[in-house]
Amino acid sequence: MTSILTNLSAMSALQALRSASGKLQETQIQVSSGLRISKASDNAAYWSIATTMRSDRRAVAAANDALAVGAAKVDTAYSAMTSVVDVLAEFKAKIVAAKEKGIDLNKVQDELDQLKAQVVSISQSASFNGQNWLNTNVADIYDPDLNKAKAARKKVK
Repeated sequence: MTSILTNLSAMSALQALRSASGKLQETQIQVSSGLRISKASDNAAYWSIATTMRSDRRAVAAANDALAVGAAKVDTAYSAMTSVVDVLAEFKAKIVAAKEKGIDLNKVQDELDQLKAQVVSISQSASFNGQNWLNTNVADIYDPDLNKAKAARKKVK
């Protein structure tokens, strides 16, 4: 109902102000959250899709983190194995040199013992996050007769 005291211009301005204020608040929520659809009432279907995508993104990020840790473990083991290969090449060179006449075999043996200790040290220090892929606890790894017997059994099967 209109009356003589009703100011139509003021009512129209107030309605425009409320509308602009509501849209401003909605835009501020979108800007502050960084999301176009920040709640289900914005658009239920898009909100559901966006929520699923955010969840999937977090799952993929967690998988990437796990892969990075796995890659670091592999890199640690690979680096140690590369060092062991270098030491074994030096080991081989010392053995070849020991075949020459006039070489002090005791000194060569001492050097070989040092190289063996270096290989053990490398394998024991190649751990990442509490796991060491090079330091094994296999009891029969140094028993060549037992290893040959296992190899023979595998060939028979």
